[in-house]
Amino acid sequence: MKPFLFHNKDLIRKCALVIPMSLVFLGHAYSSDAQAKSDENTILLGAPLSITGQHSVNGKHVRNGYRVAVAKVNDSGGITVDGKIYKLALKLYNDESNPSIAEKSARRLIKRDKVLLLLGPYGTSTTATVAAVAEKMRVPLVQANGASLSLFDKGYKYQFAVLSTAEKYLTEAISLAVDATKRNGGDPSKLKVGIAIEPDAFSRDLRNGVMQKAKALGMSVVLDEKLPRDFKDMTFILDKVKTSKPDILVISGHEMGASLAIKQIKEQKIDVPMLAMSHCEGADIHGVFGLYADHTICATQWASDLKYDGVWFGSAHNYKRAFEAEYGYSPPYQAAESSAAVLVVADAIKRAGSFDREKIRTALTETNLQTFFGRIKFDEQGRNIAKPMVLRQLIQGRYLLVAPAQFASHTLVFPRPKWSER
Repeated sequence: MKPFLFHNKDLIRKCALVIPMSLVFLGHAYSSDAQAKSDENTILLGAPLSITGQHSVNGKHVRNGYRVAVAKVNDSGGITVDGKIYKLALKLYNDESNPSIAEKSARRLIKRDKVLLLLGPYGTSTTATVAAVAEKMRVPLVQANGASLSLFDKGYKYQFAVLSTAEKYLTEAISLAVDATKRNGGDPSKLKVGIAIEPDAFSRDLRNGVMQKAKALGMSVVLDEKLPRDFKDMTFILDKVKTSKPDILVISGHEMGASLAIKQIKEQKIDVPMLAMSHCEGADIHGVFGLYADHTICATQWASDLKYDGVWFGSAHNYKRAFEAEYGYSPPYQAAESSAAVLVVADAIKRAGSFDREKIRTALTETNLQTFFGRIKFDEQGRNIAKPMVLRQLIQGRYLLVAPAQFASHTLVFPRPKWSER
């Protein structure tokens, strides 16, 4: 397992060297001093990442998010600590989407590579193993891609997450349906909810959030099913949708579950007034299914048309432009939240004015930072309590912002047009 290091753009362009597994290694000598700086002018951060394996697509988005933020901080003058300017550098290992490899990589980054802080991997299971290592070794971990509540119920003091947690992903879809029903003169308590999820920690948390929201509003949950593990056929669930006729169908199965749902809902011409899902963009439901994916409500952590503005990048739109200029594609939220994690680290080190990890951890607990990704402020469990989830509705190939209300640019189409009307 070979490391690959990203420093700044000039170094990348001059020193790129291809090695096995198509990873990039950029040579740089690192000292082993106790303050965990790579040299007298550089602050070294590290992370395991899914460059290969099941989560390789999102792992690369995370990597690009880290890289563009490090470059931005460095190009903006770096970080001043005790009157001296330092640059950020990254050391990343391929965890192959394997939690045990992620755990070993985290230990290696801390013990051998002497990173100052850890950034997170992609996904809940890998983040869980890295968080345990960070806690045991008392190294702050700022992560951006582990959303399950199970990561925050262990009393950890060294984990901080910039993203919204899983139970919040689609609760706002229930609120949207309530508001639309009231506008149409209906009774929201009469709405029926159906849920189909992958049996993983993230999806279970998402389900529980929707269940609690629906029940609090007096709605009935008429369908509560598990998606097939192989994601090949959910006909048995859609047969129950036809029978139970939910007004809101919530589906969470990451990219494969989203693709399966759109495919078979189209094939079977399932009519449901609201279809709300996670991981729409990662599954590229419009690119694959075209207009058949229209009117789906998609959860996302971030969107470039949000009116957020903060340090380093400025607006959300400016971040999008910077990312596109570097990588040639529009940043998905996995990249944006990863960039936000780097900014939080830079801010905390700057405020701590020290390379002492305990002082940096204290600074992280006091974070109240406005960024292009939204406001970031942590509770005692290390969760970001300041940023809402975002919902967009896919209309003719465009993801249109419908929630949160204060940022919405379009009104929700509810109910979805029936197949006979398309």
